[in-house]
Amino acid sequence: MATLQDLQPQAVWQNFYKLTQVPRPSNHEEKAREFMMNWAKEHHIEARIDEAGNIIMSKPATPGMENRKGVILQGHLDMVPQKNEDTAHDFTKDPIQAYVDGEWVRAKGTTLGADNGMGVAAAMAVLTATDIPHGPIEVLITATEETGMDGAIGLKTGELKGEILLNMDSESEGELYVGCAGGLDSTFEFNCEEEKTPAASKAYKLAVKGLKGGHSGMDINLGRGNSNLLLFRFLKANATMLQLRLASINGGSLRNAIPRESFAVVTVHETQAEKLIQQVKEFETIYKSELQLTEPDLQFFSEETELPAQVMSKDLQARLINAIVACPNGVVRMSDAMAGTVETSNNLALIQSKNGKVVINTLMRSFVETAKDALAESLDAVFELAKADKIVFDGAYPGWKPNPDSAILKLMKNIYQKMYGKEPRVMAIHAGLECGILGSKYANWDMISFGPTICHPHSPDEKVNIASVGKFWDYLKETLKNIPVK
Repeated sequence: MATLQDLQPQAVWQNFYKLTQVPRPSNHEEKAREFMMNWAKEHHIEARIDEAGNIIMSKPATPGMENRKGVILQGHLDMVPQKNEDTAHDFTKDPIQAYVDGEWVRAKGTTLGADNGMGVAAAMAVLTATDIPHGPIEVLITATEETGMDGAIGLKTGELKGEILLNMDSESEGELYVGCAGGLDSTFEFNCEEEKTPAASKAYKLAVKGLKGGHSGMDINLGRGNSNLLLFRFLKANATMLQLRLASINGGSLRNAIPRESFAVVTVHETQAEKLIQQVKEFETIYKSELQLTEPDLQFFSEETELPAQVMSKDLQARLINAIVACPNGVVRMSDAMAGTVETSNNLALIQSKNGKVVINTLMRSFVETAKDALAESLDAVFELAKADKIVFDGAYPGWKPNPDSAILKLMKNIYQKMYGKEPRVMAIHAGLECGILGSKYANWDMISFGPTICHPHSPDEKVNIASVGKFWDYLKETLKNIPVK
């Protein structure tokens, strides 16, 4: 059975395998940063870490190519740490268990980290290659992209000298990306007012599981279920009828991942216990019927659990349920300018009761700044009406406006046509790429984004197509050979 290190192109896959062995979840990238610096030292590559935690490496032009424009190869170091509930894995310590599955590479029960490990692995392969003619090259590996684009935001002007940025964080081979949506985070907090659990109660853990989840930018238009909304839809429909009381909630895990699993502990009077179990089964049937094509593995079930000492107050419970059910989620508007592309969306990502509060986190995206602002106003109105104790909007980052006159776009379109006999698709992406932030700091950069085919990033179903990695690598090499003179 083939292993990752047996795959072609070997230089890229061996580097990717090494990355899978080093923990690098967002906000815990220290070991990966140390690995990269040791790797650079081993291969006699000039490397440094800037104040924002970005790794910057450089390689001089090959003989005869010194007059070419400088190229920056860019990717991000961190990965999204998502796993199935029944998978024992500590992303801060354990290596990713990657394996070859036919035409794909996957991971056992966790995210694979191809987003953006494939881009970083390709940049490493360029740095050590001895058979690729190229001009001056810099490699920018940014920190903590997935949870806030911290490295891109913290990058200072003057750190890099190149004129062309090749971002290698896109996920469809044969597509060139020239624009992306901007984003905005929202956080809503309710003080957790509690009461003594009513007498003669039974407690049940409700669980929504088995959803596909996925990237809240790439997959938001696929009609997948949101486990938070499904759970609160049940609570809205049954709370009054069953005199149900909510004790705790834990739904979703990351802002930029569509929530796959949500759990709640509820209590009912012991005379309503059978009715609760029956209603859960009925709603599971409803959800499976509605989502039979998009979520074939959906599960909604209840199991008796230890009785909590306290439950949320009736007033808080009602306000919370109404706010979640009313909160905009998913695609808000499709783009008029870019057919088939989502313009504006919101991901109702996390709902958690902890430390005396109930905290809700969402991530809004839009190509149109005013539309993003309008969506934020809608969310603000919903949670203001629900009397949330705290409403915060932060973490804003700009979109990347397409440049139809881009020289690197024209060059790469021509190269792809010559190599593969067809034009690549020129796209804008609803997900957030770092190009918008980086371009605001380096206005002279001509930027483009491309990569191999990666499906279902930000979920344990993440997989990368093996053949597409080869095409991506060959395309990158040919592009570097043909960078124009200064």
